[in-house]
Amino acid sequence: MSAADAIVVGSGPNGLVAAVTLARAGRKVVLLEAADGFGGGLRSGELTLPGRVHDLGATVVAMALASPAFRGLELKGVEFAHPAVAAAHPLDDRPAVLVHRDARRTAEGLGRDARAWLATVGATARAGFPLVELLLKPLGPWDAPPRAFAQAIRFGLAGALPATTFARRAFRTTEARALIAGMAAHSKLDLRSPISAGYGLLLAGLAHLVGWPLVRGGSQVLADALVAELRSLGGEAVSGHRVRRLAELDAPTVVLDVTPRQFLAMAELPAGYRRRLQRFRYGAGVFKVDWALDGPVPWRDPAVAGAGTVHLGGTLEEIALSEAEAVAGRVSPRPYVLVVQPYAADPTRGGHTLYAYCHVPHGSPVDMTGTIETQIERYAPGFRDRVLARHTMSPADLEAYNPNLVGGDISGGVADLVQFLRRPVWSPAPWRTPLPGVFLCSASTPPGSAVHGMGGWQAARLALRD
Repeated sequence: MSAADAIVVGSGPNGLVAAVTLARAGRKVVLLEAADGFGGGLRSGELTLPGRVHDLGATVVAMALASPAFRGLELKGVEFAHPAVAAAHPLDDRPAVLVHRDARRTAEGLGRDARAWLATVGATARAGFPLVELLLKPLGPWDAPPRAFAQAIRFGLAGALPATTFARRAFRTTEARALIAGMAAHSKLDLRSPISAGYGLLLAGLAHLVGWPLVRGGSQVLADALVAELRSLGGEAVSGHRVRRLAELDAPTVVLDVTPRQFLAMAELPAGYRRRLQRFRYGAGVFKVDWALDGPVPWRDPAVAGAGTVHLGGTLEEIALSEAEAVAGRVSPRPYVLVVQPYAADPTRGGHTLYAYCHVPHGSPVDMTGTIETQIERYAPGFRDRVLARHTMSPADLEAYNPNLVGGDISGGVADLVQFLRRPVWSPAPWRTPLPGVFLCSASTPPGSAVHGMGGWQAARLALRD
């Protein structure tokens, strides 16, 4: 490994964006990854049968199209594939609710709540990239037009509410309330918590603004393109190199794509900062199942077959109960289940692959395979007959695969009202640490999780300014 101006530890989306941003600014960058392959939450592999490509982490990457960090990269060899339907929400006693790229078409399926959908989620989409950029830069720097700030205030008035409160105030139908609950449940928060509505509004708005695409060939393609860009700029990328102590690194700038737990083990830190990091809270975990199928999922409502993402869990009340159970440390017998059907958009993954996960208590050892499959069978009778092979990952398995997924928490820590900004500490620039030249950039920094790269962009921006 040659001498470097900057060393980036960890090759998740944030670490990769940080490395490329620094390299594009002329810095000699070395990227170190403990795993055998690059990508972190973007890795793909043959988890079930030979030739079947599964994403170990993220598959739907709407944020990559909306984020200013990714929009400016113009990576080669990356093709985004859009399903016919962004998302579907099946219900027991009526047709599934469908989220289309077109907001008006979506609203038409919501009956009496059509106007309310357009006035809330539609308004989020119409506000466009300036609003998204403000939300992804909660601490700045801001260069949005004045109108965007007004739109952000409007968004905030609704988004600050608990999702249950917002759903009941904004919508009258079972369909619309269930749909926004499924969106908000991505947050892994109790839906009675403040700001849980904001997650639902943003994700639903992105479906109309940029769609909910997949990376053709698997999310690994996006990670590989970022590594290739780094190397084309003269940077080095080294896998299978675990960094245990900061003292091992010799560079004026070090950017760490790690969570507070790992950072605490790596560095000698001032006592006050150490105590603040120790107060950082991790949240509910997930239990994930990947399947190889012999054909498409036999949904009771055929319209669901065209959706890239499917939210299972029934009504607002059912979803809110299951999410509250996970947050409270209890296993739900009928959990909210998030299903992704890559084959709805991407035929290049070797056949019909599927994955799903549900939220479970932090570090839960309970095997949720049967429970998840029962929820799928609820809306797709005969699903189990399509299964050729399955692969499961418990919270412990997820953390073993990626140490940033502490206790199976794929969000890098609870992202509630307090920790949305206090990530991982209260600071106008929380990516900067007390150690000279050392920066944090993981999902444990603002704006949190998802494939947006903004933590890496912010850390690299500060490093270049110093």
